[in-house]
Amino acid sequence: MDINTFLPEFADVLLPKDLQTILHVGRNTVYRLLDDGSIKSIRVGNCYRIPKMNLFDYLYPDNQPGKEALNE
Repeated sequence: MDINTFLPEFADVLLPKDLQTILHVGRNTVYRLLDDGSIKSIRVGNCYRIPKMNLFDYLYPDNQPGKEALNE
């Protein structure tokens, strides 16, 4: 899986509602993941914005850039 081909139908910055759709979870679960830092996000006022890269890192923790260099 490559970040450049990850969820092409969604914008590069996701909303909590997008996470609900992608992860097939409820609203409370999404906000719990954001509040506890499991999925890193940016707050703009009272609104969460989630860079698509942060969701990719949450779903594929072993596929982060730079990890290959550490394992060599």
